[in-house]
Amino acid sequence: MPEQQNEASAPPAGAGAGTATDPPKTAKQLEKERLKAEKLAKLQAKLDKKATVAAAASASAGGDKKEKPEKRTKEVKEAAVYTAQTAPGEKKDLSGPLPDAYSPRYVEAQWYSWWEKEGFFTPEYGRPSIDAPNPNGNFVMIIPPPNVTGSLHLGHALTNAIEDAITRYHRMKGRTTLWVPGCDHAGIATQVVVEKLLWRDEKLSRHDLGREKFIERIWDWRREKGGRIYDQLKSLGSSYDWTRVAFTMDPKLCKAVTEAFVRLHEQGSVYRSSRLVNWSCTLRSAISDIEVDKVEIAGRTFLAIPGYEEKVEFGVLVKFAYKVEGSDEEVVVATTRIETMLGDTAVAVHPQDERYKHLHGKFVVHPFSTRRLPIVCDEFVDIAFGTGAVKITPAHDPNDYEVGKRCNLPFITIFNDDGYIVGDYGEFTGMKRFECRKQILAKLKELGLYRETLNNPMVVPICSRSKDVVEPLIKPQWYVSCADMAASATEAVRSGALKIVPEHHTKTWYHWMDGIRDWCVSRQLWWGHRIPAYHVSFSDPSIKVDSTDDEQYWIVARSEEEALAKAAERFGVPVDKIVLKQDEDVLDTWFSSGLFPFSVFGWPDKTKDMETFYPTSLLETGHDILFFWVARMVFFGQKLLGKLPFKEVYLHPMVRDAHGRKMSKSLGNVIDPMDVIRGITLEGLHAQLVGSNLDPREIEKAKAGQKQDYPQGIPECGSDALRFALCAYITQARDINLDINRVQGYRFFCNKLWNATKFALLYFNGTEKFDTALAASEVVNQMDAWILSRLSAAIEACNQGFETYDFAAATSACYAFWLYDLCDVYLECLKPVFQSGSDQQQAAARRTLYVCLDYGLRLLSPFMPFITEELYQRLPRAKPAPSICVASYPSNVSWRSAKVESDVEFVQKAARIIRSARSDYNLPNKTKTEAYVVCTDPTPNEILKRYADDLATISYCSKIVFDGEAPAGCAILTVTGQCEVHLLLKGLVEADKEIAKLQKKRDQLVQTVSKLTQASKAADYDTKVPAEVQAANETKLSESKAEIERIASAIETLKLM
Repeated sequence: MPEQQNEASAPPAGAGAGTATDPPKTAKQLEKERLKAEKLAKLQAKLDKKATVAAAASASAGGDKKEKPEKRTKEVKEAAVYTAQTAPGEKKDLSGPLPDAYSPRYVEAQWYSWWEKEGFFTPEYGRPSIDAPNPNGNFVMIIPPPNVTGSLHLGHALTNAIEDAITRYHRMKGRTTLWVPGCDHAGIATQVVVEKLLWRDEKLSRHDLGREKFIERIWDWRREKGGRIYDQLKSLGSSYDWTRVAFTMDPKLCKAVTEAFVRLHEQGSVYRSSRLVNWSCTLRSAISDIEVDKVEIAGRTFLAIPGYEEKVEFGVLVKFAYKVEGSDEEVVVATTRIETMLGDTAVAVHPQDERYKHLHGKFVVHPFSTRRLPIVCDEFVDIAFGTGAVKITPAHDPNDYEVGKRCNLPFITIFNDDGYIVGDYGEFTGMKRFECRKQILAKLKELGLYRETLNNPMVVPICSRSKDVVEPLIKPQWYVSCADMAASATEAVRSGALKIVPEHHTKTWYHWMDGIRDWCVSRQLWWGHRIPAYHVSFSDPSIKVDSTDDEQYWIVARSEEEALAKAAERFGVPVDKIVLKQDEDVLDTWFSSGLFPFSVFGWPDKTKDMETFYPTSLLETGHDILFFWVARMVFFGQKLLGKLPFKEVYLHPMVRDAHGRKMSKSLGNVIDPMDVIRGITLEGLHAQLVGSNLDPREIEKAKAGQKQDYPQGIPECGSDALRFALCAYITQARDINLDINRVQGYRFFCNKLWNATKFALLYFNGTEKFDTALAASEVVNQMDAWILSRLSAAIEACNQGFETYDFAAATSACYAFWLYDLCDVYLECLKPVFQSGSDQQQAAARRTLYVCLDYGLRLLSPFMPFITEELYQRLPRAKPAPSICVASYPSNVSWRSAKVESDVEFVQKAARIIRSARSDYNLPNKTKTEAYVVCTDPTPNEILKRYADDLATISYCSKIVFDGEAPAGCAILTVTGQCEVHLLLKGLVEADKEIAKLQKKRDQLVQTVSKLTQASKAADYDTKVPAEVQAANETKLSESKAEIERIASAIETLKLM
């Protein structure tokens, strides 16, 4: 979206067309200026006319009309801030009154350090020992360890909001609860960040420093920056046991990694082999599948690739010919990567393809080498696609690799680790791969072998870390054999031993397991767990040495000493004649992450934590890493310990922006949760882009995206509102489209909670203390019985929501109870009780109100820990828990009454109808009116009569009259077919004025209906207008029609007065 022109860029006054320094203007430019001038003149005339009409109207009114006083800008009070001098870890000072309005900065101050110091988040809290029997059971979960690089994003915030809510729920349920925090060393990501910093600040590469000094630099960076993520997790209120925090490069976890690799090798599950891998030429390393972005392009596209000044062409299919040896025939093949033809070792055709049967067993000639390429038969070739002949490059394509193995073809590597052409290819040797692409195309044209170039939709594999195009290369690497482990993992889910929620993800699980391939765990990096494998050579030249790729000469061991002993035994050679060289590579980061559920507890040592907390209860994470992380934890848990690492897996959706787009820095829609918690200006968001690693060319695009989505920046919402919003979004869907406005809506909900509790506390005299022990038989007031029944329903819904991972249902139950039941109805109905009720009624109401506040805050606490703690601590509690986070979670109670709820729902329906009518006739709330109930059925009459005082309160009526004749001048409102309310309007409204207002409103609505109807009849409406817009239009149309009918009825009533 183009930005509006800034006023500062307009020409200075007097600078018009034809100034001496300006070039002469074209006829088109002059015509454009003429039209613009005409348009401005028309606008000015319109404004002048409007001003004249306004002046005339003023004069006709007598000219003595008082000027309207200037609208005074509403004074905005500064948000409260906690200023008490409380040391970190000490309890918050609550001696002062609650601030007038909710302030996240005030509320969220001081609590976390106190929670942590008191040990509320440790499994030892309140227990003689961690292994002491607990009749309520244990709940154990590990963090999906975020990368040590950078800061958290909204995906992390979603993970923590869900996991902390679950953890706090189980802790409040009395279970021995442990949630282990930690961080992942993030091999590639961390190395890339530190390398960039090293180059930016000192113009040095890692090779300039050397391996040891470079790793020291990474540790320095980790010590300086690594704590930032932990601070952010604390800001979110995440209740981790920080005494057990684990980093994947800690000595304890390094020991587990080494032990796991050695054991797996000894069991035959780890081996070394030369195979195709995903290779990043920029990183000079193999990368995992999850680090490959599959970028779809519709056709011919030019992409910016690191190391190339010009953009590189993709999305085309180049056809060229190979000449058949000893004849004039040719075979035409096609490729999207023409440079790989240097590594072709065959042309494949389908054995049943009649066009090529006479060429079986013959050869074609390579134009740029002396190589003869056999024409081989393979059923993988699609006869109907293209020419039916396929060039085979076994060393640089996964499909060709398999054909090469089946047909016993040579595997010729044509790229080095940096992506330069290697081998005897004349002028092409030494070229960069994509420069070679252009030169080969030109040479083929020169030789008359080029045939054509076609548009070709394709997927380009891009390295997510370096943005380079991934190149399949054959490399000797270490692999984990996965077939047997995958079979065990499949059986675990089929048998129900491992439960995956939502269940539809089990299909993905089976799909991955059925198509499992062995896992390449070697990474050509310096930062990470160095592979505990040693290559053996001998100092005595008389001892025979095979190639370095021969697995026989690799020893896997826990230490160099152990490796020497193993080598001496294997080769029958004295230790002093053995030379060891440890593998330079490190292990894939997912290898150490896969061990996390037990490495954090001290495995392979038999620790008390290991015995008590493994296996864990639940693994919660995003569905995108079901295979990359979840499956590998299951593999290792079953293989190394003989136990599943957890009993259940809960997979949450992915966070997208409000428009459903993937979060991307280049779109400007990646949001730091801290910015939502604390608020940030648009300028602040822009500044973050400038300080990021984003390509300068993409910064302007990202700024435009931020300006469109956050024109006023992001308001301060607080941690509680963000957490609640994220949990409220959780459904069975694969994605959630996060709208910051909805988060702000829950910040307003926090304000409602604050004001409601502050108001409710005025009813307590300051000396009496209360508890939640309240039997249904003790309830005196009928609205007390109703609110307790509604509270009981909320308790039931919240417990069920947590047990079934239905967080939307749990948050909805909390929200509805506080907003619609407690605030909108019950607190309003209490006002008359405390104004004129008996002592007994007031005491009963006070006790019920306390129960609602106490239990209501506890229900919310897992989602909103800060505000609930702040308010809970202010309640007049008789037997207080030290903190709401260790108070018991409300269980199902015996207050539920379907009859009471049904009756009050009917009363509320009548109240809504009365309020709606009052709104139609523009009656303000302070203007009370009379309502006359006319029923032909005694049942609704009896219900409304029983709740008459409450109905009067919530419908702003001065009195409700039953069994009497309604006077003239009433609006007749239908509640049911057997029940009407006659609302007295006579004397309260000026009929003529109100009719005029309503007619004007009706005319506007008629126009709206007309426009929407006309738009929907357009020929391309169904195809061009987005489905969500069509749905919104349909809703608006039906609502407008219904309102027109109500207005017509109101006008008829007014005409009778």
